[in-house]
Amino acid sequence: MRTIIGLKSGLLTIIMLFSLSSVFAQDAKEIVKKADEKWNGEKSSQGTMTMTIVRPSWERTIQFKIWTLEKDYSMTLITAPAKEKGQAFLKRKTEMWNWMPTISRMIKLPPSMMADGWMGSDYTNDDILKESSIVVDFTHEIIGSETIDGWNCWKIEMSPNEDAAVVWGKIIKWISKNEYLMMKSEYFDEDEYLVKTEFGTDVKIMDGRKITSKIEIIPADKDNQKTILIIDNIKFNVPLENSFFSQQNMKRLR
Repeated sequence: MRTIIGLKSGLLTIIMLFSLSSVFAQDAKEIVKKADEKWNGEKSSQGTMTMTIVRPSWERTIQFKIWTLEKDYSMTLITAPAKEKGQAFLKRKTEMWNWMPTISRMIKLPPSMMADGWMGSDYTNDDILKESSIVVDFTHEIIGSETIDGWNCWKIEMSPNEDAAVVWGKIIKWISKNEYLMMKSEYFDEDEYLVKTEFGTDVKIMDGRKITSKIEIIPADKDNQKTILIIDNIKFNVPLENSFFSQQNMKRLR
């Protein structure tokens, strides 16, 4: 009788632990989903940004506009400096394109270029064009809690799904428990070496929601080098259609 009771108790404990771990894993994905939607909009977004690329011997600034629609569509238009003004980048489902008005040429970007630095910055083409989804293409696990700049955060480890076309071997994100702000992110290569760290600061209210309006990216193995992204303004869930994200429209954007 005691053996039967012990077996039942052990089985019940295993079931409870399995259920708790499943809920915990689901919670981690839901946290990342909420943080991603807060940053990109639940459906769409439109904004203007300023990026400063800092190197040991030089520094330059790029201004651009962005439009996004769900996971499959994004457009980026360079507005300054003058020599790069009008250059546009498009992601439409699985295809990625670059329009270069100075030479009137449309270039298709291969998947192998997604890990390359966008416009010479520490942002990758994948970051800007959003080829991969931090919600869909990764599994998520809460591995702890830490305080970042006074914000109590979940520490979440993200591992890529086997069939996902992603450039990272692992990502760790610190997401605030109060406002779902992505305060810090660490990006690792396939061998789990740290490649870069991303910090979110300067929390502001934009279009009715709190977001980190300044993002600073610091490479792990390059001294005196970083990229600073400032969100000048952004609106969420704006009316955008799939047809907006076309090669023809890339040439007409202003």
